[in-house]
Amino acid sequence: MATYVYAITSARHPLRLAELRGVGPEGSDLRVVSSEELSAVVSSAPEGLRAKRRDLAAHEEVLRRLTTDGAALPMRFGLVGPDDDQVVAALRENEDTYLRRLEELDGRVEFNLKVAREEDDLLREILGDNAEVRRLNEETRRDTGAHDARVRLGELISQEMEERRRAAGAEILAALTPAAVRTARAEAASGHFLNLSFLVERDGEEAFTRAVHQDAESRGDTYTYYLHGPLPAYSFVQEG
Repeated sequence: MATYVYAITSARHPLRLAELRGVGPEGSDLRVVSSEELSAVVSSAPEGLRAKRRDLAAHEEVLRRLTTDGAALPMRFGLVGPDDDQVVAALRENEDTYLRRLEELDGRVEFNLKVAREEDDLLREILGDNAEVRRLNEETRRDTGAHDARVRLGELISQEMEERRRAAGAEILAALTPAAVRTARAEAASGHFLNLSFLVERDGEEAFTRAVHQDAESRGDTYTYYLHGPLPAYSFVQEG
């Protein structure tokens, strides 16, 4: 049977897993496979595994336990290897890389921040600042058949929105970077203009969250900050 992989740790990690269950309809038995320097927490991979709530929760609970007790490289849900021997072979083949990553993540956690801004507020700002937008807006209000002006107005507003969101994102990143060890940017989902992950020292969690709250307050009620964490450091498993 194929092997489902949850995380990679050093061979010296405590691995307190006795009361935990892995993915699968009945909750699979967890086990550990190891090379000389590394361990991987695994279970048998059930057939037809899907991202159901129970399985996602089981995966996350294993990662929470591991990262509470020490550094761990979290694997994304659904990572499956051919068998235990192939997992051990991968540990040996990538030993130096995995050890460097574990060293970097030791004593650190991830926070994810998504930021949204009310579109009406952004439009009011653009209308107040940009004379050409105001002119075109008035022209299209007077003449509903002014097709070229309407197209140009839409293009200009879209450009202004993108530039202002990019500028705000850069300012937020600059404000929070001093409180983090590393940062990573991901594509923002619909409804947000910014999606950032921060690698933060465990003893710096309070300072980081305080910096986020201060930045949010400085921007006012038209901005909404969604902060999640501490999390397993998914965004920092790759070297950077």
